[in-house]
Amino acid sequence: MTVRPVLGIDIGGSGIKGAPVDLEAGDFAVDRLRIPTPKKSTPKKVGAAVAEIVAYFAELTGDGPIGITIPAVVTHGVTRTAANIDPAWIGFEAEKMFEDLLGRPVVVFNDADAAGLAEAHFGAAKDHPGLVLVTTLGTGIGTALVHRGVLIPNSEFGHIEIDGHDAETQASSGVKDRLGLSYKQWAPRVERYFQTVEALLWPDLIVVGGGISRDADKFLPRLSLNTPIVPAELRNRAGIIGAAWMALYREDHPNQELRVEEATERALRQAEERATAPHPDADDTSDQVLATDEDDAASTGAGTSDDANPGDEGEAGGDAFEQPTEQETAGEE
Repeated sequence: MTVRPVLGIDIGGSGIKGAPVDLEAGDFAVDRLRIPTPKKSTPKKVGAAVAEIVAYFAELTGDGPIGITIPAVVTHGVTRTAANIDPAWIGFEAEKMFEDLLGRPVVVFNDADAAGLAEAHFGAAKDHPGLVLVTTLGTGIGTALVHRGVLIPNSEFGHIEIDGHDAETQASSGVKDRLGLSYKQWAPRVERYFQTVEALLWPDLIVVGGGISRDADKFLPRLSLNTPIVPAELRNRAGIIGAAWMALYREDHPNQELRVEEATERALRQAEERATAPHPDADDTSDQVLATDEDDAASTGAGTSDDANPGDEGEAGGDAFEQPTEQETAGEE
């Protein structure tokens, strides 16, 4: 049975690209369509451009799910940040907007995460059983963390602080271009970045993507790392392919977002219940333990009697760790 291609769309700062993806082959089913990103890249204007791409490929993709990547942190369908797109996206219910607009199931997630999934399932890290860090070196540094093929979303390791600076302001390929650095001059910056990240994560493999990965032979051999590092294979196709993969995954695993929200609410509720519940070492339990200790002491004759002199309690009970006298020791022998 022929599986219908799944539409993947990659929203970028300069262009919005889309293509139906053959997820058996891990590649475009037909050539992609690119539309320039509107100068004012608000949700409404970007939505109109996305709708144009969807309509263009409608005959091939039918009413199937759509995966959309965006340069933003995305949680539960809401864009939390905005890089190279209008700030109106911050705190915006992007997934709901696209579903309402397109009338089809939609998943919206981070662009670097999409590239990471594509490389993990179809590219340089295909079938890797360990922890893989996929990085995109461009105007910034995008990262995706994939463990045994499963995405750990929104890793954002391009923003870790190194020597008092945001990493991507020191080691991105955009910095190389802006400062006019040669590969030899730029490589130590990249090395410092990856050494820091591998000390935090101890990945089994690092994959380097972005346009500069075409020249991987000019800088990767200059890096001294503990982790094997390889160039990405899918390059500028990765975002679209990863978006399509996630769309189909979401269709096959429905209600994932609802399950996450329910699990979080359950954890919070259980924490609140534990905070208000009686502590296991409450007074009634402690009294019971103490009474048992006293009963044990009485059965060995070490306890006090009703007519004992209160002043002699120490002599009657003694110290539990009191050392025997020489006379007692001699008697035992």
